[in-house]
Amino acid sequence: MTCTSENIKDCFVIEARMALPNQYFVGRIGSKWIIAMRDKKKITGLKCETCSITYIPPREYCNKCGAKIADNWVDVGTTGELVNYTIVNYNDKHLPRKAPYILGQIKLDGADTPLTHIVADVDPLDVYVGMKVKAVFAQGAVNTLMQLDHFEPV
Repeated sequence: MTCTSENIKDCFVIEARMALPNQYFVGRIGSKWIIAMRDKKKITGLKCETCSITYIPPREYCNKCGAKIADNWVDVGTTGELVNYTIVNYNDKHLPRKAPYILGQIKLDGADTPLTHIVADVDPLDVYVGMKVKAVFAQGAVNTLMQLDHFEPV
C-alpha cells in the first residue's frame, strides 16, 4: 500500500538504511568486456554502425535505434574526462572503498557514453568536472568490473 495523506493512519514507516548485496551475471557481452580488461589491459566498447555511437559499458542493442550491435567491438582509450562525480561520505561493508571516496562518470576517449567508476589518488576537495583521468587496472585477476581498479588524474 502507498502512504497518502488519506490513509497514513494505516502506514507503518521504518526509517533505516538497507543493504542489498547481490550477484549479477554479466552475460556473454559483459564477460568478454571484463576478460579484455583482465587479459589485455584494454577497454572495449560496442559501436552502432547506424548511429555511430560507441557504448561503454557495452550492451547488446543500440539505445537510440535498437540495432543489434553485439559483435561490433571497438577499442576505446584508457584515458578520458570526468563529466560528473559525487563524493561518497559514508562507510558500508558493501561499498568498494572506505569513505570518503569519489565516484565519477568518465567519458573515455573514443566512447560516447560515460562509465561510472571510482576516481582515486586525488583529494575529494580537488576533483572537478573536466579533469583528465586514466585507467588503473587491478594487479591480478578479479573477474568483475573491479578488474578496472580505479581512475586517477593524468
